[in-house]
Formats: sequence, structure tokens, C-alpha cells
Amino acid sequence: MSHPSNTRAVRGTILRDGFSFGYSIEGQGPTLLIVGSHVFYPRTFSDRLRNRRRLVFIDHRGFARAERPLEPRDAELVTVIDDIAAICDVLDLGQVDLLGHSGHGYMALEFARRLPERVRKTVLVGTGPSHSAAHMQAGARIWEALAAPERKARLAADLAAMEIHIAVEPERRFIWMCLGMAARSWFDPAYDATALWAGVGVNMPVFDRLWGEVFASYPTRDALAELTRPLLICMGRHDHLVAPIETWLPLLPEGDMPKLALFERSAHTPQLEEAELFDTVLLDFLS
Repeated sequence: MSHPSNTRAVRGTILRDGFSFGYSIEGQGPTLLIVGSHVFYPRTFSDRLRNRRRLVFIDHRGFARAERPLEPRDAELVTVIDDIAAICDVLDLGQVDLLGHSGHGYMALEFARRLPERVRKTVLVGTGPSHSAAHMQAGARIWEALAAPERKARLAADLAAMEIHIAVEPERRFIWMCLGMAARSWFDPAYDATALWAGVGVNMPVFDRLWGEVFASYPTRDALAELTRPLLICMGRHDHLVAPIETWLPLLPEGDMPKLALFERSAHTPQLEEAELFDTVLLDFLS
């Protein structure tokens, strides 16, 4: 898998409430806003997509540089939603298509739920229905029953190395955990994602609160019922980080929304693992 490199990107920072939010604007066409890290995520989307969409990558408080001590409100979902709205205003984005990958999918879904006038269409990628014990256990059962012995052995070795790294750099625990879980998060269990994380900083209390608590109790059924804009949920067949695509089915409302897309040769990051197919599915939905 190759990592896109766009030398014509427009990059900058937005100061807000004691944080420096980075952004990167790349490509041409209608705007697709991608919430997460403005450093990590540009490396996972194709140059081909940049020829069809203007990709706007923005930080949230988990990735933005903190210019003051963190406070409990910095790790609340409503704060994240307010930040996204403010950043859209500063960048004068108007109505956007919105994409969130992994835990950032809850940020995208909640933004579309709360501020539907700002969103045209929403895309979740590699996002389970929630991080609740029931949903995570569903994924764990599939891993235990179906994962190949070689993949499980790889995970055990990677987790041992991960613990050493975390002990040395606890402030980067989220990144070391992502790297240590490669066998559960990549179609190729030996894939080394280190380059994707180069230069990415994290605020661990924000991740601990959002990923460990807020997303565990996210009211997904209510959010889907209240959503008024089209939604696409993209999942990799071999994604063992989150609950499998089947766990979405009991939560879906009647009617045409949302749409589901399953990528058979992907795990947690189909936009990189099956870039050509992902682009086709995404652009068809956004068209």
C-alpha cells in the first residue's frame, strides 16, 4: 500500500479555547470534511480521490496541540461538535459531506444529528455501533473463533512489544496501542503502520474519556432514528478492532438509510487497504 503525498496542500492552524487545531486542505471538487488528525488521515486517502474531492482534514482535541492544562470538558462529545462547527466557520466551508473513521465516526454521526443543516451526506468508516461491552464482545468472539493461528501468534508478539513501548512513552499510549493491534486491524497482519503515525501528537485524557466511556454508551439507535441526511457505513470484513458489520443490522431504521458497504480484503482502514474500490463506493454515494 502506498501513502499519498500531496505537496500542494494548504495547511494551517486555528486557535480556539486554548488549543491549536491543525488542518490540511487538499484536492479539488466538492468538499469532504474528514475529522481526526490532519497529519495521520491524509496518508490514508488516495491521490485519485483528491482529483474528485476537496479533502479537508481537521484535528479534534485528542490530536490538537493543547496550549493549556486539559480540563474535563475537553473530552466531552458536545465540545468536539462545537469545535467542528467553529472550524467550519473559520474555513468558510458551508455545507459539507462529512467522514469519520473508527471512533471519529461517532463524532461525524453526532455532528450530522445535531447540525443537519451543515451536512449533506455522512460516511462512517471502520466504526462499530458502539464501544459497549456487548458490541466489543461480539467482535472478540469472532476473533477467537475464526482468526488464523498465525494471526493470533503475531498479535501476541506485537502486544508484548507494545507494553514495552507504553512503559517508556505512556503519553503516546494510544498510538502504541494502534500499532500493537496490527494483527486485528490490518488485512495484512504484518503491516507496519509506523509511518502513518509519524509526527502525530495525542492528548491521552481525551482519548481515555471518549474511546473508553463516551463511545461505550453512545446512543446509536437514537442517532440513526433522528438522522435526516443520507448515511453510508463502510466496514472491512477482517476488522477485529470493532464490532462486525452484522451488529449494525438490528439498529438500522426502516427505509433506504443508511447504506452499508463491506470490503472483503480490508480490515479497519479500507480507504487505504482497498483504495480503488473504496473510492468508487464513496464517490458513487456522494454523487
